[in-house]
Amino acid sequence: QVQLVESGGGLVQPGGSLRLSCATSGIIFSIYDMGWYRQAPGKQRELVAVVRSSGSTTYADSVKGRFTISRDNTKNTVYLQMNSLKPEDTAVYSCNAYRVVRENYWGQGTQVTVSS
Repeated sequence: QVQLVESGGGLVQPGGSLRLSCATSGIIFSIYDMGWYRQAPGKQRELVAVVRSSGSTTYADSVKGRFTISRDNTKNTVYLQMNSLKPEDTAVYSCNAYRVVRENYWGQGTQVTVSS
């Protein structure tokens, strides 16, 4: 039974910070690429950041310099530190674990709202 559970979302003011967590179970966490995606109303889901099993990272241009993805293989958890938040960051943020096409898992998502 694979589970990905996101937490840490909420309402923050522009310029504020938030740290998202995604706790996983049922997978060999260390061999999976872990990603954060987001989807705003009326928009397509987009990749925010990925940290691969190798430790390499990729960020969307829109979040570079503001967001940091990290993973703790001892806790089977991936994090997304979000700083200098903007209203356009408002979205449902979902955690993804990928190894091969048929081993691709998603969490339920956590709402992030940036508003004054």
